[in-house]
Amino acid sequence: MLKHPSGSPAASHNPQPGRPGEAPGPGGAGRTPWRAFLAAFALAPLLLLPNPAAAWNSAGHRLVASLAWSQLDPVVRERVAALLAAHPDSGRWTAKGADPATAFIECSTWPDDIRRDPRFHDSGADPTPLLPGFPDMDRHGNWHYVDRAADGHPLGGELDRQIDRLARQLADPATPTTLRSYALPWIVHLVADAHQPLHAGVRDDDGGNRVDVHDPTHPRLPVMSLHAWWDDLPGPPWLRGKRLEATARRLAERHSAPVRQGSPGEWIGESRALAASLAYPAEGDSPALLDAAFRDQARRIAGERLLAAGHRLARFLNGLLGDVSRETGATRSRPALPEPRTP
Repeated sequence: MLKHPSGSPAASHNPQPGRPGEAPGPGGAGRTPWRAFLAAFALAPLLLLPNPAAAWNSAGHRLVASLAWSQLDPVVRERVAALLAAHPDSGRWTAKGADPATAFIECSTWPDDIRRDPRFHDSGADPTPLLPGFPDMDRHGNWHYVDRAADGHPLGGELDRQIDRLARQLADPATPTTLRSYALPWIVHLVADAHQPLHAGVRDDDGGNRVDVHDPTHPRLPVMSLHAWWDDLPGPPWLRGKRLEATARRLAERHSAPVRQGSPGEWIGESRALAASLAYPAEGDSPALLDAAFRDQARRIAGERLLAAGHRLARFLNGLLGDVSRETGATRSRPALPEPRTP
């Protein structure tokens, strides 16, 4: 999945020809060369289409939101539900279910969903008309990541700055409801992004988007970018409902909750350390063949990061929207709840 929507190559690439000695794929044993050519020709336009989603895939973001919802304080759930109901796209989330938990889980993918939405525009492109309830119609592709070289030189992205800015906006009861309801889905999404190692990249390769890898066990594409491969680790993007709940329970059973809450900057620092040490396969052929040891290690890391993101998101929102600030310990004045909107 594309991490950098502007100017970066698509994360999915055309499958490479089979290497000498490899077993043929499904249907390959009796396929004549001209039929194989026709099949590849027919699939080529689909494989070249850019994939506009980013970060963990939709399953990953829903998992983080599901884990967080179960740990939100009751009063914070009420305030979250009211703010989401005031969002101009609330009907898109409640269409999946009328309960506040479903809306919260579905809003987690909204910052990726708008990359496909013609109402919005890429940064630097001709702006689309401003619609009621939105502060702007920019897709804000550079909010999802922050890359720095090993020497600290910035390589792009605003993930750290935007989490801090949006958190202040959400927590301030004097901020207009329009801005607070806009900030909430972004925070839900970006906290998860901050825990994906390649969203805090340390190489000048668009967070692994320009590194091709070969995973013969991948259910969708055997050859793809390293970034897209990490994005897909949480599970199939359609994961919802009971299967989503079961996957969240398995994550909680297999991994320990983070002891330290830390700050958004520290979460990003953890991801950066993983990107520097464990996120890349050994250098060699391109595409790099991902062996079983690397795949197992990456799945473990992904599970730990998803669980940590869910716990930290809950604590973060409890601190921003609760009656007592987790940062200062001071009693917070109860912000007025907006009237729910009709979807």
